[in-house]
Amino acid sequence: MTLKKRFAFCLLLLCQIILAQNDSITKLKEVVVSDANLKKYSDSQSVLMLNDSVINKNEALLTDLLNFNSTIYFKEYGRGMLSTVAFRGTTASQTAVIWNGININSQMNGSTDFNTISASDYNSVSVKAGGGSVLYGSGAVGGTVHLNTDLGFYNRFENNLKLDYGSFNTIGINYKTNISNEKWSAQIGFSKNSSTNDYKYLNKYTWKGEQRRNQNGEYDVITMSANVGYKFDSKNSLKLYTQTSNTDRNTSLISESETKSRYVNGFNRNLLEYDGDFGKFTTNLKTAYIFENYQYFGDNSTNNFTYGKTESLITKGDFGYQISKSTQINVILEYNRTKGFGSGFGDHVREISSAFLLVNQELSAEWKNEFGIRKEFTDNYESPVLFSLGSSYQFSKLYNLKLNLSRNFRIPTFNDLYWETGGNPDLKPESSYQAEIGNVFTFKNISLTQTFYYMKIKDLLQWIPGNKGIWSPQNTDKVNSYGAETLLSWKTHFGKNYFAANATYAYTASKNEETEKQLFYVPFNKVTGSISYSRNRISAYYQFLFNDFVYTREDNDPTEIINDYNVSNIGIDYDFKFLDSFKLGFQVLNLLNKEYESLEYRPMPGRNFNMYLTLKF
Repeated sequence: MTLKKRFAFCLLLLCQIILAQNDSITKLKEVVVSDANLKKYSDSQSVLMLNDSVINKNEALLTDLLNFNSTIYFKEYGRGMLSTVAFRGTTASQTAVIWNGININSQMNGSTDFNTISASDYNSVSVKAGGGSVLYGSGAVGGTVHLNTDLGFYNRFENNLKLDYGSFNTIGINYKTNISNEKWSAQIGFSKNSSTNDYKYLNKYTWKGEQRRNQNGEYDVITMSANVGYKFDSKNSLKLYTQTSNTDRNTSLISESETKSRYVNGFNRNLLEYDGDFGKFTTNLKTAYIFENYQYFGDNSTNNFTYGKTESLITKGDFGYQISKSTQINVILEYNRTKGFGSGFGDHVREISSAFLLVNQELSAEWKNEFGIRKEFTDNYESPVLFSLGSSYQFSKLYNLKLNLSRNFRIPTFNDLYWETGGNPDLKPESSYQAEIGNVFTFKNISLTQTFYYMKIKDLLQWIPGNKGIWSPQNTDKVNSYGAETLLSWKTHFGKNYFAANATYAYTASKNEETEKQLFYVPFNKVTGSISYSRNRISAYYQFLFNDFVYTREDNDPTEIINDYNVSNIGIDYDFKFLDSFKLGFQVLNLLNKEYESLEYRPMPGRNFNMYLTLKF
């Protein structure tokens, strides 16, 4: 690292500050949250919550929201194409995505494609840094991303419609309606995001001198959801969440001579949940059915494809008991049965049973402790005993200290275990130990969190070449990851002029224990920032993202890197105050027309534009 970067790193550690996006929130009469344990058992870790006002300032797909507002690093195979993450220096399969309290990472490859999810489909999106396998199971190693659908029980009838049109014939439609009273609550939503996606590659030409474009990059993402809740009385409620989605996209070409291919994938998620409150005893029962599938067409001109499907049935019972005024315990039993079948891994069934105990203790208003332990049982692998131990102490209004120690894991996927050419049924789960210390400072309208962490991962799963050149997954490397994260939030107003600023910073060293080499596609530094201004009916904002260079080879060859890049966006909108709200807005994305890519030979677009209309009635 150069002297200049060392100086910048030290400066950021000294002056940067927390939580993202503390926009004013209207307090509702009663809201039932979809993932109560996210708040109840997160006192000792950092949770970043992004609400509607932040979601609407970003492009529709989840990648853009998190890329510009969190410390997570994204690797994209082109705009709108496959998008995977690295959280605290871990792999794409070591970040769990949680939908209303249920882990929805793919059973086939263990990860989630963030460009198949529209952020506007949810009430809020939260990012929890650090280990969470005790609560959420496999993959919750680097952190978790939470997609929350909360139901409000109060008299209302609301409709929200957002229409987008941008460069490359990009079209976005998002509609949500909320209907509720003190007994019933219902939400219905629809979103569609599509694009011809034929943007120019900056400073790239064919051998004939012709301008190169993103070829075969079309995509179309459609999602529908319906959620309903009923309160029998003040202590008993029943909720049903359903969501179905289909993503149909071509895969961008690296060269003009490549064969055009296409990838179609979708999911259907259904969750029935019962909540009961019987004084000292509480119960939460969940039953979920999740279906996912894909079809890959190696040649668009034919109807030949490979495919994969999984069907998962999840039942979960959470039984809580208030031992004393200061201590509550939760005993949780979970059963997961997944049937997978496909052209690559055959027909298999996996059954997992798990039991875990959670303890929450509030010794005083200032001092809170939490403890959890989990064990899974299955014939496919031997699961380690997982634990989480955390403490939070509020020394004063100014300073809060957080400590957390955990053991986390990731199980082998269907592809790892059963791929017909190279699958390895003898794999062990990846296991990791993680320790972190968080410092939270709050002063008037400024909030800052500084977190330092250390993580040790063993039995890392990697596909490596074996006999006769056949690739096979093996438990190979040990990885040490350590770093610092900073989150900042500031807001103030002068008369009718309102200002807000937010920033995040991550320093990440994630190295192979044997070679001391940085893992490829893990940047040492990532910085995001935003500033917004509003007065009466007008509002404007500016966003900034910096990603440090990344190695693309395991040996850290300095000639094989992706250069650092910075990208900025600017936007403005005006509320005509027709109906409840009638906003017309305009955005300039990649304002400075920077040439950049997050994956080799996958250029991202230069300066482009987006217009949007938001109606509330």
